[in-house]
Amino acid sequence: MNEELVNISASPHIRDNASTTRIMGDVLIALLPASMMGIFNYGINAYILIMVCMVSCMLFEALTEYWFKKKLTVSDLSAAVTGLLLALNLPPELPIWMAILGCGFAIVVVKQMFGGIGQNFMNPALAARCFLVMSFAGRMTSFVYDGITTATPLAVLKNGGSPDLLSMFLGTEAGTIGETSAAALLLGAAYLLVRKVISIKIPFFYIFTFSVCIFLYAVADKNMEVCDAGMFLARHICGGGLLLGAFFMATDYVTSPITSSGKVIFGIILGLLTFIFRIYGGSAEGVSYAIIISNLLVPIIEMVTKPTSFGEGYEKKPLSENLGFIGGREEDSEEDRKKKAKAERKNSLFYVVVSICFIGLLAGLGLGAVYDITKDPIKKTLEKNKQEAFTKIIPDADSFAENTELSVNDANKKAKEKLNAKADINEIWNAEMASGDVSGHIIIVTSHEGYGGDIQLAVGFDSDNVITGISVLKIGETAGLGMEAKDDPSFLKQYVGKKVDSFVVTKNGAAKDEEIDAISQATITSKAVTNAVNMALGLADEMWGGEE
Repeated sequence: MNEELVNISASPHIRDNASTTRIMGDVLIALLPASMMGIFNYGINAYILIMVCMVSCMLFEALTEYWFKKKLTVSDLSAAVTGLLLALNLPPELPIWMAILGCGFAIVVVKQMFGGIGQNFMNPALAARCFLVMSFAGRMTSFVYDGITTATPLAVLKNGGSPDLLSMFLGTEAGTIGETSAAALLLGAAYLLVRKVISIKIPFFYIFTFSVCIFLYAVADKNMEVCDAGMFLARHICGGGLLLGAFFMATDYVTSPITSSGKVIFGIILGLLTFIFRIYGGSAEGVSYAIIISNLLVPIIEMVTKPTSFGEGYEKKPLSENLGFIGGREEDSEEDRKKKAKAERKNSLFYVVVSICFIGLLAGLGLGAVYDITKDPIKKTLEKNKQEAFTKIIPDADSFAENTELSVNDANKKAKEKLNAKADINEIWNAEMASGDVSGHIIIVTSHEGYGGDIQLAVGFDSDNVITGISVLKIGETAGLGMEAKDDPSFLKQYVGKKVDSFVVTKNGAAKDEEIDAISQATITSKAVTNAVNMALGLADEMWGGEE
């Protein structure tokens, strides 16, 4: 026998001709339509960010591997894909240095420090995006389209609006560079599916689970007709980063399950988390956090869905014993061995869950201890800030004392008789002179209609119920837009010195005392503040009737 004709190698013997470079190259090609649409929409800024992110990620990877004395892997294009995905998740007006910082976090911290490609525990591009959102929330949530800073369609939808579905599908809307065009993303997804780079399981179960939850929510909580609920669902699918996340990031080989049933579970978890974050979270978006949280669950998902290996549970014994009967005792059947293997996996899962719970308990105890130590200083600081705000809006008062004429519950009932807005009266204070006379009142009211969450105001009135000043105690609106309610004094001055039944918001300039000129591109915030002021006006009228 000619030994040269025999090729002996380790399993597996059936191999695919796919390589990391080819797969990453296919992903880059698939992302071309979304990238081109982003450049078409946002111009040179989008192109610069895309190129900067791709080059930065490749440089960070090369430098890190050189520093760690590891094999250079820049040629496999994985770093280029990370850079492109990160760029497509960024607003077009983001400063370049912030984008470079995000690239460094993605490659150095999330990828290379955990061993490089194949070892990272979450998607590097999404981890970097979440890092930038937490570090620079204002810049990461400020979107410009056609030269105008505006809210994204998903934000408009969350606040009760109805963005144009065709514009969302084509991508002629505000948003991040690569998320706006559903058509471009679907075209790229089709390419990946045809090339068999990704499986349809994760995207299908992700979008299907999310769709079911959104549709039921629209019908049950929004009381929508079936047709309207369908349109609501279509806007949610086309808006935000759902399609980008489902087809291009949730399917990442490294951070998604490899088992068939694991992919199904993974997709369902993604759909549920995205629904919860979008509907009940403070932000209109939730895909990024849903994916990275689900990435952390992948080891547990794979442990639960791990198939039984051939021969697992078999114990090596003498041949006579393995034949079936020893002294009248029948050996364990194949089914019994499978049951034992399953029990062992369950025990392993039990220890993992217990460990996670124990770590969570320790973390909770630590946070509780920190809260217990800091709650009193925080309370004193808040009280001091409140008193300083009172002094600004009624500067002639010598002191302030809490009003006990009416309980907070009764105050809310009276105020909502005048205006049924999503706002609550929190506190009522008297502004007192040194002589003991009451010179005015302060009502603290919280609006629940702000774009970024609750907005709390202190509204001051003189003895004739004329507004003397307004101070913002709490606000979390978008920097440069809704945050102007606090940062731009001219907005709040519109309410001062006026005595009206209620105010209304206008976009065409205030021509009457009761009209308030809205903050540019922040009508939601303007209406939330105005409704809170109107709530305070209603209570002041009910309690003091215009005179002391």
